[in-house]
Amino acid sequence: MTGDISTARGGDRPLLSVQQLQKIYPTSAGPVEAVRDLTFDLHAGEFVCLVGPSGSGKTTLLKCISGLMAPTSGRVLVDGQLVDGPPRNMALVFQEYGRSLYPWLRVQANVELPLRAAGVPKAERAERVTEALEAVGLDHVPQSYPWQLSGGMQQRVAIARAVAYRPEVLLMDEPFAAVDAQTRADLEDLVRSVWRKLGLTVLFVTHDIDESVYLGERVVVLSSSPTIVQEDLSIDLPRDRDQLETRSLPRFVELRHHVYEQIQRAKRGFNADAAAPTV
Repeated sequence: MTGDISTARGGDRPLLSVQQLQKIYPTSAGPVEAVRDLTFDLHAGEFVCLVGPSGSGKTTLLKCISGLMAPTSGRVLVDGQLVDGPPRNMALVFQEYGRSLYPWLRVQANVELPLRAAGVPKAERAERVTEALEAVGLDHVPQSYPWQLSGGMQQRVAIARAVAYRPEVLLMDEPFAAVDAQTRADLEDLVRSVWRKLGLTVLFVTHDIDESVYLGERVVVLSSSPTIVQEDLSIDLPRDRDQLETRSLPRFVELRHHVYEQIQRAKRGFNADAAAPTV
C-alpha cells in the first residue's frame, strides 16, 4: 500500500471507470435528469479533482460512484468490477466531518471502527490506526474525543479513518468547505502528502477553482445540469507544491484562469460540439 505514486501507476485498465452514467430523479413535476452520459477514468495513483457550477450534480455523481445511489443507466467499475453497492475497496470522506464522527468514541476508536466492521484482526487494527494517525499528524491525541478537537483536527480524524481502511480509491466530497482558509490550506497540503506517501487514488470533489488546480494532477470540469464532462484538463504543475510558491507560478494563474472560464462557460450553457480552448 505504501510507496511513491510513480510506482503505483501502470497498466492499461483504469482503476475507476465511469461509463455513460445517467441519473434521472422522479419528481411530482416529472423526471429531472441530473447527470447525462458522463464518462471518465482514473488510473491507479492519480489525484483527480472534479469541479463544476453549483447544482451541476457533483454530489449525485459521487453517490453513484460510491454505490450509495444506483444510476438510471450506465455503470461504474472499480478494478474491473461492477459497482452495485458500496465497494469494500473504496472509502469516502464527507464535507460534514462532525456528523461522520461519533462524539462518544475517542479518536482511536473512531478510526478503528470501519476496521472492526471489516473483521480486521486486533493487532493489525492497532497497527493501521497508529500508521493513519501518524500520517495525518494526530498520533498525539488518540485518546481525545472529537469534540475536544478543532474543526481541522476533526477532519484529519475523518481522513485518518479513511486511510486506515486502506482503500484502493479514496473519494472526497468537498471535505474542506467547512473550515477556515488557513486550516483549509494546511489540509490541502496534508492530503497531497498522504496521497503521495500511501500511493492512493483520489477523486476529490470541490467547488473551489484554485483548490482544484492546486491539488489535482487532472481537473475534470463538469457542465451545468444535466451534467456531462465538459473538459478533462491535465495540470502540468510541479509534483512538489507549496501554497505560496505554486500559487505564484504564471502557469498556476493560467490554469486557474482557464478553469474559471470553463465554469463560466458551463453556467452560460455548454455546447458539446464546440472544442475547449487549449492551455
